Amino acid sequence: MLGSGLSNQVGASVAALAFPALGPAGVVAVRQWVAAAVLLGAGRPRLRSFTAAQWWPVLGLAAVFATMNLSLYSAIDRVGLGLAVTLEFLGPLTVALAASRRRLDLGCALAAAAAVVVLTRPQPSTDYTGIALSVLAAVCWGCYILLNRTVGERLPGLQGSAAAALVSGTLYLPVGTYALLHHRPSTAVLLCALAAGVLSSAVPFLCDLLALRRVTAQFFGVFMSVNPVFAAVVGTVVLDQRLDVASWLAIGVIVAANAVALLTRPS
Repeated sequence: MLGSGLSNQVGASVAALAFPALGPAGVVAVRQWVAAAVLLGAGRPRLRSFTAAQWWPVLGLAAVFATMNLSLYSAIDRVGLGLAVTLEFLGPLTVALAASRRRLDLGCALAAAAAVVVLTRPQPSTDYTGIALSVLAAVCWGCYILLNRTVGERLPGLQGSAAAALVSGTLYLPVGTYALLHHRPSTAVLLCALAAGVLSSAVPFLCDLLALRRVTAQFFGVFMSVNPVFAAVVGTVVLDQRLDVASWLAIGVIVAANAVALLTRPS
């Protein structure tokens, strides 16, 4: 789980290094292709046997894949890794709290909302477009969770996720081709983009698969809630994107709200 979280955020930081030469859209295209290759090898979907009822959630998941990664990487380019990933994390937190009627969960939601206000507090230099892109990524992550449940119910194994990754990767063919031909990136930039795809797609996928064989889904969810902290640390170390004390405290509150909500959830 530690390897999955760190790999994901290091991959995002490596992707950011390629933004100046290739742009967020170009890097996302490469990442989508890597994800498609990994998931197709693992899921081996039988596309010709899919029914209309199976294809619709798969296509929705593909659209979410494409939008989520592009909005997140564009947000990272504008507001930094730590803030973008923390705001994106509001997606799964919202899904976890939405159906609850417990006062404790209401308290967690209010604490997270207050922390978001601190993180996005208006300043002359505030990048509202970057914040909006982070929130869009959060909405997509929430939709991803809900759609993934439907896909999992209608298709066995990883066939649905693999098919969605294939469609998403195909959608990015013209975008990625244009970026590669227009910018003509160096070998180093291409290696950064490929490394981002491997670190943010292949490694987390395999690590999560192995981890979930050994721990409960609840414990896994609690541990993964520290991803915003990983993102802030990696952003500081790799990209020199420093946060103030108030931002660090706000990230801590959001992580704690998710951990409390998951740990106290009835079985």
